[in-house]
Amino acid sequence: MEPVDILQFLLRYVHFVAGITWIGILYFFNLVNVNFMKTLDGPTKGKVIPNLMPAALWYFRWGAVFTVLSGLIYFAWIVTQEPDSSHLSLVIWLAITLVFWAIMYALIEVAKVNNGNILAAVFVVLVVLLGVLVVNYAGFRSSKSISIGIGGGIGLWMFLNVWGIIWRHQKRIIAWTAANASGGAAIPPESAQLGRRAFLASRTNAWLSLVMLFFMGTASHLALFG
Repeated sequence: MEPVDILQFLLRYVHFVAGITWIGILYFFNLVNVNFMKTLDGPTKGKVIPNLMPAALWYFRWGAVFTVLSGLIYFAWIVTQEPDSSHLSLVIWLAITLVFWAIMYALIEVAKVNNGNILAAVFVVLVVLLGVLVVNYAGFRSSKSISIGIGGGIGLWMFLNVWGIIWRHQKRIIAWTAANASGGAAIPPESAQLGRRAFLASRTNAWLSLVMLFFMGTASHLALFG
């Protein structure tokens, strides 16, 4: 086995382990924790949130970091090894991905759209457009790189949602809840609004993860793009 093969394997191994950590906690939040928190009264939340959420969110956000970093390195490696490949493909792909995430961020954080169905409809359109643009304009040379480009673009959206929306709001909610539980100031009304936007971003990530994992799977096991 060549050293380059070992290094690629290690990158993928880190990507898998970090990704399982990140997505596993994402599913815990959406499938278990959301409904569990609804059953708790105020004093109980004051004990549970400051003890549970900081640890869970630490593994959640840093799992996202290691997933994305290892994935980006591996993806760039794959793309640049393809015949007639160009680094410009990665730049175009990144630009497309970031522009679409900016739309997603603006809807949740700036326009403060509170209707999950409206957000879902818009985000479905963004996923379709991402796929169309990556296939036709990014310039990737293989079905594998196209699949990773689509799945990885969605994964990058999810990463930016974690650090740009979910964690930014949750750390304030945790601090307010802990202060209130220890006899400090009351939890401000803003907490509910921040919690709602963090929830919308988290629920968006949960649905996006299904599409992301599909394309990551097709990259190695199903040549969708010829």
